[in-house]
Parts: sequence; C-alpha cells; structure tokens
Amino acid sequence: MKTGRVILILALLLVTASLAGCGTAAPETYSDPFEYCGAMDTVDAPDAAFTGPQVPESVALGLQTALNAPDTPLSMLQGGTSWRCMGGDVYACFVGANLPCDAKANTDQTPKQEEIDFCTQNPDSDFIPAVVTGRETVYEWRCTAGVPEIVRQVFQPDAQGFISDIWYQISPD
Repeated sequence: MKTGRVILILALLLVTASLAGCGTAAPETYSDPFEYCGAMDTVDAPDAAFTGPQVPESVALGLQTALNAPDTPLSMLQGGTSWRCMGGDVYACFVGANLPCDAKANTDQTPKQEEIDFCTQNPDSDFIPAVVTGRETVYEWRCTAGVPEIVRQVFQPDAQGFISDIWYQISPD
C-alpha cells in the first residue's frame, strides 16, 4: 500500500511540475535587430519582442553606408530612421526630404479630390505637386484640360507594399 501511495505522489509531482511552466513562458525578446528579423521574418515595424533602442546604432551605421553619407551624424540618422523586417532581413529608411517611410505606397489610379481641385485651378499643369498627390503615390500626375491624369509610374512597391526606392537592405557588418 505504501508503494502505491509513493508512486501516486511521485506521479502527481511530475504532472504538477510539467504543468507549472505551461502558458507562463515569457515571449522571446531580441535586442539585436538582425537576430530579431531573422526570428520574425517579416514585420512592418519592430514590436514588443524587440527590446533594443528604437533605432539601433547598427541600423544607423548600415543606413549611413547605404546612403553613401559617411559624414551624416549617427544621431541625425537615428532620429529620422524607420526600420523593419522583410524576409528575415533588416531594411531601413531615412525620412530625409519628407520621404514616407512609415506609409505604404499608394497605387490607387483614381484621382483624389485634392488632385481634382488642383486641376480645376490649374487645368494644363505639367505636374501635380507632391503636397497635393501625397508623397506615397507611385505615380507622376499632371492636369490635362482640367482633369488629373497619370503620366507614368515612377516608384515600385516592395513585397510589403512600401516604396522600394527609399528602403535599403542593411547588412549586419
């Protein structure tokens, strides 16, 4: 009888010990952007699993190289850079001259009301300025007889829908 109780107690202890960790494990976190992207694969912006600085120095240094801007202070790059993961790699964008780093590319070919209004006031304008079209558009627009029209596509969206020309793959060097 004692042996049966000992076995039962040991079995209960094993079950209790194995259940103790269920559902309580903290999610894995990363402070290195390259490890983070390797684990996350594709995210539009770092989430709570990334515990490093908002813009890690390694990302700013990589962007400094990608932009061929060795004299640009890292503090400036860190203050105006967005980064994300695509296919396990780190990509970065510097807002610079009002680049839409945090916005998806606008591929809509339907004129917005602002474009229609602009063309009403400027019926034969060779271009519609970005302040009217929005910096996210992938098209060059103009007005013809008061109607907005696409001249040509000037940017391509990447696999995540961001303007590919302003995002740079960053190497872990």
